[in-house]
Amino acid sequence: MLRLAGTLLAVFLAVPLTAAAAQEPQALAQADERFKADILVVVAHPDDEAAVTPYVARALDEHKRIAVVFGTRGGSGSNEAGAEQAAALASVREIEARNALTTLGISNVWFLSGKDTASQNVLQSLANWDHGETLEQLVRLVRLTRPEVMLTFLPGTFIGEDHGDHQASGVLATEAFNLAGDPTAFPEQVAGPMKRLEPFLENLRPWQVKKIYYFPDAERQDIFRGKGPSYSVKEISKLSKLPYWRMALDAFRAHQTQAKSYLDKIAQMDEAQIEKMATSENGWGEDQHFVLGKSVVGGSMTGDIFENITPGAIPFARPEVTAEPVRPDLSVELAGPWSFYAEFRRARGLTNLPHPEPPEIALQGPGTLVIPLWIRNRTAKTQELTLSAVLPAAWTVESGAGKFTVAAKQTAAARVEVNLPAPATEKDAKKAEPQDVTIRAEANGQVIGEAKLRVELRKRALPQ
Repeated sequence: MLRLAGTLLAVFLAVPLTAAAAQEPQALAQADERFKADILVVVAHPDDEAAVTPYVARALDEHKRIAVVFGTRGGSGSNEAGAEQAAALASVREIEARNALTTLGISNVWFLSGKDTASQNVLQSLANWDHGETLEQLVRLVRLTRPEVMLTFLPGTFIGEDHGDHQASGVLATEAFNLAGDPTAFPEQVAGPMKRLEPFLENLRPWQVKKIYYFPDAERQDIFRGKGPSYSVKEISKLSKLPYWRMALDAFRAHQTQAKSYLDKIAQMDEAQIEKMATSENGWGEDQHFVLGKSVVGGSMTGDIFENITPGAIPFARPEVTAEPVRPDLSVELAGPWSFYAEFRRARGLTNLPHPEPPEIALQGPGTLVIPLWIRNRTAKTQELTLSAVLPAAWTVESGAGKFTVAAKQTAAARVEVNLPAPATEKDAKKAEPQDVTIRAEANGQVIGEAKLRVELRKRALPQ
């Protein structure tokens, strides 16, 4: 009896094993190929994509898959097309951006939750965007789209439009480039579900982007030449039979809220007039220049954007951090966005990025220039120092100069405010050369350091 029971048990246990052996293997779910991108463009506002759409048109000709991320929906912009403002304007501008990109054949478009912030200070933009939250959102989109290359604004402050939101998009894109391949960054995104209909764990995979390129938001272009590839935009597209610049201009027509008066003028022109205007006056026909930020697959600095890139995932490449610079025991230096970018380039392995020396900014006159400072005292006793300013004629110190004490082993924040005169005329403002401002610190009868800034005075500029 026991022998029979044992025989039956053996037969019973063998049944599922035999069935399992006969079962066809089932493929496990993979990433959704509908959202795979070759290029991920990261910009700040609807219409900012126009800074790169001439190259994007070329890339589409080469059968590259493009996705675009906007940091904000542009609710603080102007509206030349209607009465809508604020959140309503943001809704309109989102549709404009989607329509513009649909014109080029791009449908994978996302918007982060950043708030449109009109200043030149990247730190204000990052704060108003809720830096950590928007970074998490962008890392998620990098892991979803799995791009080979990212294109974004150059993170830095330059004489030009110098919009803090443009800078913030470049900062976030760089951070996402460094983090998306790291399985310990936002790990809930790469964790698989433990139960059916998991509402928290996302089941994405880490993704190391292979290259990141920047396009500058600056008037001065000479320091960027030779730092990355350049592309003509006058060649004829195989797909549309139009020049690449014209494809970009046609897409830009969707942005009525920001440029209706300009677009209405174009609508009155014939083809010859449009070509003359676009290729000689407005920059649509200028070559597109990029700055190579990072490549983890090698290649030359000025080689093609896709040089050395082959499809498929690659291992996570941890960024190299440059050593902190050696400072004297008592020192003064620029703070605010200028010190942030010095630390940012060091911490993100981007010491190769071009940046102006001395640092620069363009401001509206009359107005006030605020110069934030770090004063570092690494000595073992409280130090007294004197701050003074060397200024152009007619520029005056409003506050912040004089004697101060800094406690032992402390880093203190200070600021000097300078009154800026008005340019005499619009013509004078256009001809104005940048002026150097120097903040000098003295202690114990000696100059311990200087913080220098180059400032261009204009009739109109974004707030500092």
